[in-house]
Amino acid sequence: QVQVVESGGGSVQAGGSLRLSCVSSGYTVCMGWFRHAPGKERVAVAGAMGDDHTAYADSVKGRFTISKDDASDTLHLQMNSLKPEDTAMYYCATSYGCSTSDLLQEEKYRYWGQGIQVTVSS
Repeated sequence: QVQVVESGGGSVQAGGSLRLSCVSSGYTVCMGWFRHAPGKERVAVAGAMGDDHTAYADSVKGRFTISKDDASDTLHLQMNSLKPEDTAMYYCATSYGCSTSDLLQEEKYRYWGQGIQVTVSS
């Protein structure tokens, strides 16, 4: 069974930065970050495939940067200029059967981590 483990969450004041990391025990083609805020549906944040294919939700463009290391099946999310509305549980997800058009499609991801909390205070 593939395991996906997130790290790096925590609490920060608005305008601050956090870096999330995720490692998969299995082979990955696509990896992505999703978030689930209380009272809302889980939504895509960003996804990556290879070294040069990335996708971002409009709400995080220009503030978040995703990077994937294919050699180690790890994924990072650098989050800058954080806002209170970024507060959520963040989930890492992986897939080996995907394409660049799938990066923000939740149903295309097969393996999911347990989630990690990010809290941004105003």
